[in-house]
Amino acid sequence: MKKHTRLLVLGGLVLGLLAACAQPTPEVIEVTRVVTEKEEVEVTKVVQEEVEVTKEVLVEVEVPAEPVEKTVVEFWTTDNEEERVNVYEAVAAGYMAEHPEIEVRIVPIEEAGVTQRMATALAANRPPDIVRMGVERVAAFAADEILDEDAAAAVIAAVGEDDFRAGPLQMVTNPATGNYAAIPYDGWIQAIWYREDSFEEAGLDAPISWDDIDAACDALPGTGNLLYALTLGTDPGQNYPHQVFEQVAMSNDAWPFDADGNVTMDTPEMIEALDFYAGLQRCALPGPQYWRGAREAYELDQSGMLFYSTYIMDDLVDGSGLEGGGNVEIAVEDLPGKTGFASMMEGPNGAASYGQLVTLAIPQGADPAAVDVAAWFLTGRNYIDVLALAPFGKVPVLESAVDGWSELSPYFAEYSPETLSQIANGFETMQRWLFRPDYDATERAVVGDIEGRLLIPQVISNIALEGIMTPESGAAWLQEQVEALLVERQG
Repeated sequence: MKKHTRLLVLGGLVLGLLAACAQPTPEVIEVTRVVTEKEEVEVTKVVQEEVEVTKEVLVEVEVPAEPVEKTVVEFWTTDNEEERVNVYEAVAAGYMAEHPEIEVRIVPIEEAGVTQRMATALAANRPPDIVRMGVERVAAFAADEILDEDAAAAVIAAVGEDDFRAGPLQMVTNPATGNYAAIPYDGWIQAIWYREDSFEEAGLDAPISWDDIDAACDALPGTGNLLYALTLGTDPGQNYPHQVFEQVAMSNDAWPFDADGNVTMDTPEMIEALDFYAGLQRCALPGPQYWRGAREAYELDQSGMLFYSTYIMDDLVDGSGLEGGGNVEIAVEDLPGKTGFASMMEGPNGAASYGQLVTLAIPQGADPAAVDVAAWFLTGRNYIDVLALAPFGKVPVLESAVDGWSELSPYFAEYSPETLSQIANGFETMQRWLFRPDYDATERAVVGDIEGRLLIPQVISNIALEGIMTPESGAAWLQEQVEALLVERQG
């Protein structure tokens, strides 16, 4: 039997298409098969197994930070116009950028509503942390133990006590404790603005003392184009006469109450002040007059003296607004350069300047962060930015801020360095009947009533214009009226 040998070469190509890119490509395997008659076959088999591989991958994932509960510092401000609120919020934003754990919330309020709003907040046990308000409210709040005097002292120390003007610090001092009840912030100064050129021509001294004012009253009419020495506040329906007379009275040590709380509207000092004031009508624009007529007569080269606050500084350059529209045409070339500023008045028994001081107060129960926030609003550029809102009516209480303040308005360049210095220093002697340290809350309320009910303007009109009162009878009438107000307040 013949044997047959067959050689078979089988080529097998195994192709695998795998979805995962990590899978290996199959190899090509050659299989040799020898077949005999007995058909004994040896087979080589390739087995492909899938193996699952675990791979560790590092991936950066941004995880939100845990929310932080912020401390809210509520700041009430009587700078409540939108433009001013925006600046306060910008200053607050700068603080919050450095202190992300603090939220400073600016709340605009009305000046007239501060007392009622505070009472409501206290009743709800939710007082603000900082309040911007006039100094006339500080004494009453301090007497009611609403204010945190330790916090006020801490702010003043943080800013630098030596940097504050002495006058404003005295005005915020609580006479009952000897501590600072609030922090001085800014304000304005009243003065006699006067024609230096005309005074020099007439050989007059600056109108500071009563004698110098009297001398100017008699000498100025007829000097140059001047028809009158001044315009006197005599309108019985306006507050302007009260503001001017109060400075005259304080310069003679005439006050509504004495240290024992007795009404003192008919003292010799008060009678003398009424006599001096009403006597100036002899050289004044015919009445009745108030601030508008006084301002226009000075701008029109008709009078040589003007009682007014620092708010007039731009008006002496551009002319003040008229009731019917437009502005007064300034009749004097370089009127600001020819204008002097006399904020101090010296009488027979004293000296005084007059104006307004605005404060920052921190109530009891305020968050401790209020101290740092209040100091921030008095620091560097932050403070200057707030003063820039109304440079003429925001005279700085910090000596270090005077240079920056003096550059806030182009109108300041129209005035002499001496005038700007006098304005900046006006706080040193500034007083008000309302600010007398030893007056209690009731007495201060009566002082407010005297001003609010226009008692002084009525008496001045009756003496200077109507001639139906003398200084003596006018003082007696004031004594009766104020005694009645005191009884009303005490009842």
